[in-house]
Amino acid sequence: MLTLSWILALFVSGAEVREINLPGCSHAEPQIWYRAISDEEFVLQCALPDRDATHIYNNSLLKQHKVKWFWHQKDKEPLKAIKESSNPALQGNALWFKPVRDSASGVYICMIWEKIPCLKIVLEVQTKKAAKCSGYDTNVLYLLAGSGNSITCPGTKCYSHIQKPDVKWYKDGHQIKHRKSRQSRKLKRNEIYLNPTYGKDAGIYVCDYTLYDNTTKWTMRTAVTVEVIAKTTIHPPNFLYPNGVVILEAELGKPLELECRVQFGFERVSSMRVTWKRNNKENINEKLNQETSVCPKGLRGHTLLHVAKLKEVTERDLRSNFTCFAENSVGNATAVIQLKRKQRVFLLYILCSAISTLFAFLLCAVFVYQHWIEIVLMYRSYLVHNETTGDGKEFDAFVSYAKLDSSESDSTLISEEKFALELLPDMLENKYGYKLCILERDVLPGGAYTDEVVTAIKQSRRAIIILSPAYVSGPSIFELQAAVNCALEDKKIKLVLIKFQAFQEPETLPPVVKKALRILPVITWKSSISAAPNKKFWKYMRYHMPVKTTKMLGNCSLKGFFQRLFSLLY
Repeated sequence: MLTLSWILALFVSGAEVREINLPGCSHAEPQIWYRAISDEEFVLQCALPDRDATHIYNNSLLKQHKVKWFWHQKDKEPLKAIKESSNPALQGNALWFKPVRDSASGVYICMIWEKIPCLKIVLEVQTKKAAKCSGYDTNVLYLLAGSGNSITCPGTKCYSHIQKPDVKWYKDGHQIKHRKSRQSRKLKRNEIYLNPTYGKDAGIYVCDYTLYDNTTKWTMRTAVTVEVIAKTTIHPPNFLYPNGVVILEAELGKPLELECRVQFGFERVSSMRVTWKRNNKENINEKLNQETSVCPKGLRGHTLLHVAKLKEVTERDLRSNFTCFAENSVGNATAVIQLKRKQRVFLLYILCSAISTLFAFLLCAVFVYQHWIEIVLMYRSYLVHNETTGDGKEFDAFVSYAKLDSSESDSTLISEEKFALELLPDMLENKYGYKLCILERDVLPGGAYTDEVVTAIKQSRRAIIILSPAYVSGPSIFELQAAVNCALEDKKIKLVLIKFQAFQEPETLPPVVKKALRILPVITWKSSISAAPNKKFWKYMRYHMPVKTTKMLGNCSLKGFFQRLFSLLY
């Protein structure tokens, strides 16, 4: 039945409806009692009582579509659906009275679909005289930015014969509490102290306190609107554009917009005015098409953009002075725009220049793309400091490959082992001056295999992994896993993957190894063409190796770079 009444409410919410019956609500007792002062701003939220609530309302449009409000002044009167209006206004899950009148007293029922089936709220609106208010403070405060100010709860000036507990404060719906990050804002009983006051302190403040009348627990609620202001300006308007006299090029017969951007200082009651004049005269018979837009107002005032639109530039316009006139309560200022005939530019010259520039750019892009590795290596050799100095590591790279077992001997494995033990050291060590760590050659036997591998990797700046079917399916995969873990711990260690032979990833690979194979760069070895020293394979290897500013590297890079450059140009 409650669901059916909810559906009925959806159909009738657009207007007042008599004889609305909400089964399940007629015999429900009120759960919240509010008192308000007439002719002041007031808000009711559709929320169950909660002592620990950190906010009292939510203004989101989504909440508004889910809440339905009903009310009646007396129990015997029929319920009325509260429709969309300016007072009271539906905002989110709250009902705003701007202001609340004596006639608003009564019982309010709110419903939220699948959350609050029925919530009864009693609202009693009293005059200041009936509430025994004395020295009732205004509900609109203007606070000077940068100075010390206080906000007093207006409701505490009422019911002077009743002792009042501490006030609960809310700003824009959220409860105000003491925060270490905002030492300049303090709560003392019924007041908020701000020293200094910031622009962000502006907003709607709601204060609640509890009072008891016989056996009824009332929540006394009042609201204060706070606006943060600055000192009223003592300066006339300031022109941002044009400044003085500006000469603007214009083309005959074409439309033109004349912009005037003026900065006004802060004024609570603004008397600003901006207009365009031709030859410093306002001709009633000729009205310029003018539009004004205002930037968001702040404590420093605001900026106004005033635009005069010419449908087409004429000879008369070229002979005229267009004056922008701005004034405020302090004074006025002017600025002038003069139009100058725009000289026609040769379109062919512009087109040819654009094509030539584009062609040169594309040529440079192709050149850089083809010679990127050589450029980087030459840059490293001459302009970058040696990154291996003082890093505490002994080796430039640790070499990991599938270890040859006598029972597994075949030509492929022998080729792989020869690459790791002979060809790789011959090129990187003998030719380019790097120091490699090969476990069987550079680490004395006797220790635990796993410890020796981890120690050797940590003493290296790179880990060269030679991938093959035998490697990914054999025990050497541990070295790749160890290298990945070491690289995650030490950012100076980087992995260089060499795809020596095509392979399929076994399902049993550890996840960290699978991820490394997927995201790390891979250099492919082609046995038929990669062995020569001048091939791209070795350039990519040097690209991924640590920067070493040796004479050998510099000469080689410079020579190779200019050879490729001359071959490209000629």
